[in-house]
Amino acid sequence: MTPQDPRHRRRRSARGWLRALGPGFITGASDDDPSGIGTYAQTGAQFGYTQLWTALFTLPFMIAVQEMCGRIGLVTGKGLAGVIRKYYSKRILWVALTLLLVANTINIGADLGAMAASLQLIIGLPFPVLILAMTILTLVLEVFVSYKTYANVLKYFALTLLAYVLTGLLTRQDWSMVLLHTFIPHFSFNREQIQNIVALLGTTISPYLFFWQAGEEVEEEVAEGRLRVMGRGKPRFGVGDIRTMQNDTVAGMVFSNLITFFIIVTAASTLYRSGVTQIDTAAQAAEALRPLAGNATSVLFALGVIGTGLLAVPVLAGSASYALSEALGWRREGLYRTFAQAHGFYGIITIATLAGLAINFTNVPPFRFLYDTAMLNGIVAPPLIILILLIARNRRIMGQYVNSRLSTVLGIAIAAIMVLCAVLMFVL
Repeated sequence: MTPQDPRHRRRRSARGWLRALGPGFITGASDDDPSGIGTYAQTGAQFGYTQLWTALFTLPFMIAVQEMCGRIGLVTGKGLAGVIRKYYSKRILWVALTLLLVANTINIGADLGAMAASLQLIIGLPFPVLILAMTILTLVLEVFVSYKTYANVLKYFALTLLAYVLTGLLTRQDWSMVLLHTFIPHFSFNREQIQNIVALLGTTISPYLFFWQAGEEVEEEVAEGRLRVMGRGKPRFGVGDIRTMQNDTVAGMVFSNLITFFIIVTAASTLYRSGVTQIDTAAQAAEALRPLAGNATSVLFALGVIGTGLLAVPVLAGSASYALSEALGWRREGLYRTFAQAHGFYGIITIATLAGLAINFTNVPPFRFLYDTAMLNGIVAPPLIILILLIARNRRIMGQYVNSRLSTVLGIAIAAIMVLCAVLMFVL
């Protein structure tokens, strides 16, 4: 095959496209973490196809919020906590950090527990042994593998999620009903559906993603030499960099919601159809992939959960570390530094991961814990979205790169919807 062969050019362009995917795509892929998988599978098992509309409905809101976060990092050269620390009161800063740290720690615990429970399907060792092994592996990767290497690998972990797409396409579906419920919302004002909407919104528009993407955009600037040190100085960027970030973010969010759609479809056509409406164990959740994997169902499911967990837990711990490091004024911190150069930054990552580990020694079933974590994120996210809106609309902070009217409207709308759903969940 010569270099001029069209097939060669297509393959080369595909490889270039994958290499070009950055923080936005990793953010979108990590959104389908074990908590997301558990929540979307529970949605399909409990409600069948009727909640498919949420995958399409949440997409523009996800793009708007994450684009704001990415733009804030790109323009200011600071993560969200660094911006809040500079322009807002300490009280606002620490309220935002408390919300983030509580949600992240519980989410880390839920994801680690799901990873261990999934591995237990194929390795018959006690749960405490497996969760310790998962925690150690995650910490080693977080602390001792360079950001550049890890970022390049992370985007490929996301491809394990395509198993749900294949299963959804191979399983017998009522496609007329799939299309109907995708484009025509079905909703009832009862406690179960409200709880599920809160969980779906919380695992889709999650607090840790806000802080992570802003921080990672700054990491990219440092890695590319457009900013000397994270949080210090004015970054060099142009309109082309803004567009690249926006395209990357759109790609990540579309990928995330495509996977969301097919997890719900797959669970609806397998678990719901067979009468399994409550997922409490890894074995129950794994059954959704049986039409594709047959006797290898447990292996394929475990690979998917562990792969996405290895993708998401560093994002959860890293976003907490970005936020707390900036809040404390630690200037030379970030994943672009080695452990020897940034003891504090990696220390926070370690503490957050170990705190998540400790949460697992309770009586809550790991896969039920995932769903509860998603509901918590749905409650915590709205005040953080409002704060992000205030920053992104502030011309003193953002200069000419303030929000468009559409971004502002979408941000206000999703914050209001999430607040309303959270209130209704407690009222009904």
